[in-house]
Amino acid sequence: MDLQLTGKRALVTGSTAGIGFAIACQLAAEGAEVVINGRSRSGVSAAVARLIEAVPGARVSGVAADLSGATGCEALVAACPEVDILVNNLGIFDPRPFEEIQDVEWFNFFETNVMSGVRLSRAYLPAMKSRDWGRIVFISSESGVCPPAEMVHYGMSKSAQLSVARGIAETCVGSGVTVNSVLPGPTRTEGVGTFFGRLAEEQGVSLEQAEKDFFANARPTSIIKRFIEPAEVANLVAYVCSPLASATHGAALRVEGGVVRSMV
Repeated sequence: MDLQLTGKRALVTGSTAGIGFAIACQLAAEGAEVVINGRSRSGVSAAVARLIEAVPGARVSGVAADLSGATGCEALVAACPEVDILVNNLGIFDPRPFEEIQDVEWFNFFETNVMSGVRLSRAYLPAMKSRDWGRIVFISSESGVCPPAEMVHYGMSKSAQLSVARGIAETCVGSGVTVNSVLPGPTRTEGVGTFFGRLAEEQGVSLEQAEKDFFANARPTSIIKRFIEPAEVANLVAYVCSPLASATHGAALRVEGGVVRSMV
């Protein structure tokens, strides 16, 4: 299927690895010009090289900026002043008992996971509206619907993204701009792989057993009983960014393997 993204410019935040990199690859493969973002110049440069290798002929550039604060968001917008597609993918997570989560960590999660998307959407939305076309996608999580006991601050930030995305969508009535959220489930990113590798070592079990125990105990409602691959999330995001998805607006779209036990 041709997603009709040729000639569109897409910015994907937090895209040097994991879901963000997979989204950048998929958008580039569909013909979009892609801007990769990460905190370090070396990481961004390496990701740009990997994407060009994965998608020969891709039009891709990169901007190094730390989006956990207003200064980094301003620097990114200055370096990349106009986009047709904004994918607010940047996110951090850290399993921690609720009683141990200090104020500074709550604010850091909100600044990074929520305010980065708020600031960038606020910067790019006016031009999208004036052109009467644009796509803004927030990469939320099933944790925004089912807050996890092991990282309450993360769940809070993902719920906030759902509210922000729907609210912004309400400001785009009658325009060609759409705003949506995508809710991945447990996904096999580099960070998750590192975490489960460490967990397996601490528990003296294999990585396969640690993953099996996770779905049996922490995510028992999963229907697929496995980690989602980043490309599976990217496939949905690419469609949502497409002109073909013009009637998908203000939605929270799940790609979480059935973890959320709901029909709608």
